Amino acid sequence: MGRKGQGHKPKHSFKAKNEQRLTREEKELLENVDKLLRISTIPQQPNVLKALENQREISLITDKIKNLEIDKDSKSPSADDNRCTAATIERFTKWMVENGAQFKGCSITEFKGYELGLRVNTDIPQSSLVLAVPRKLMMSIETAGKSELRHLMEKDQILKNMHNVTLSIFLLLEKFKENSFWKPYIDILPKIYTTVLYFSTEELEELKGSPVLDPALRQIKSIARQYAYFYKLFHSSEDAVSQVMRDKFTYKDWAVSTVMTRQNTIPSLDGGNMINALIPLWDMCNHTNGTISTDYNPQLDRCECLALKDFGPGEQFFIFYGARTNADLFIHNGFVYEDNVHDGYWIRLGVSKSDPLEEKRKELLRRLSISPTSEFFIRKGSEPIDGELLAFLRIFNMNEEQLQHWLDSDKSNDLQYAACALDTSLERKCWSFLQARLKLLLGIYKTTLQEDLAMIQESTGTNNKRLAVRMRATEKKILRDTVEYVEQFVKQ
Repeated sequence: MGRKGQGHKPKHSFKAKNEQRLTREEKELLENVDKLLRISTIPQQPNVLKALENQREISLITDKIKNLEIDKDSKSPSADDNRCTAATIERFTKWMVENGAQFKGCSITEFKGYELGLRVNTDIPQSSLVLAVPRKLMMSIETAGKSELRHLMEKDQILKNMHNVTLSIFLLLEKFKENSFWKPYIDILPKIYTTVLYFSTEELEELKGSPVLDPALRQIKSIARQYAYFYKLFHSSEDAVSQVMRDKFTYKDWAVSTVMTRQNTIPSLDGGNMINALIPLWDMCNHTNGTISTDYNPQLDRCECLALKDFGPGEQFFIFYGARTNADLFIHNGFVYEDNVHDGYWIRLGVSKSDPLEEKRKELLRRLSISPTSEFFIRKGSEPIDGELLAFLRIFNMNEEQLQHWLDSDKSNDLQYAACALDTSLERKCWSFLQARLKLLLGIYKTTLQEDLAMIQESTGTNNKRLAVRMRATEKKILRDTVEYVEQFVKQ
């Protein structure tokens, strides 16, 4: 079972039907959607500060769109609509059990800092079966293909190629039905998320200096483009889906965050490939360090989740989402896990085209299957530097004689090992170069780690701002610890 889909750039040429019959507000809304589609289709600026300026323009337009859509937006949730009420939880639990789900030793409850999660009610030994969710309860690409969405899926290239978007549209269609089979599940889904789509421009600015800012801006831009694309599609088509969606589809209701934070992959009915799906109940399990304890049982045609460790009464039942960095969790799931043992920091290094020894460096790197311009992963922990980065640093800092020596050698792979015999001066030069680069990266942030930790302790600002501060603090800790690790080699 896995996560996430690939992006696809849409082509568009729509004209709303009966445009002359639109009200003034509808025309203004359509004009702003046109603007949003144009500005979100412009290629991303390579300079992240310019990309942030572009985001400000997108934010201004989407704010206007949301204000204009207020009347047709879903009604504000009442107390009974709150996903955390006992009635909502009871309806969902009953629906799950009546449709064949197994739910052993746990109950749904609210946890501080997590919203809903699973509370352990009895001793649960490691590796014992806790959750079992049959296929019939899952919302998948296959169930979407059997619904009224099927015809649009067959002809629209976005829906053909971006299954996470297809799942988002399908989820909205079911949400707008009064008698949807999945209503108990839809009612218990979050109404708002902490993904970057919900960040204001000011909250995004807290990420200045962080490498996550660029992918965050790209994601927001992509989601805005998808919204504008489908808004125009629904208003220019007469198929059954468009007739429903044109009156109810809003930017606020755009369900990509639900799918992005909760989707997984399961085997297709014929077992021939993996498909995107939402798995009720299982997607309420929050993340911790550990090992993958969820799999699909093809014989019983269900998703099964085992306990990754011993759990006792009163604990929260956690699962492991996979070996993912905090940057990945922040962008795609809207949270940061400070104790993440799989965390790390990506650093970009490259051989300059103006370097007189460029060709020799590139040839030696090629032998080690290392690109002359690469993203290198600095791991969290006591051994942050891997062999690939070590080899690059050495080759990058060699003089011509040293380069020629290793080009003539049949042991160039040794450059990836810490014990490789090299001149002391070259080794010190490599580590000094890395130390300077890491300090430079730390200096790009507009605050220090100490200031970030104080902000976290004070717990001031919006939830999104605090999350951004926590994100950049985890990066700075990795950079700080790596600088300390490198210093021992510089001093040798």
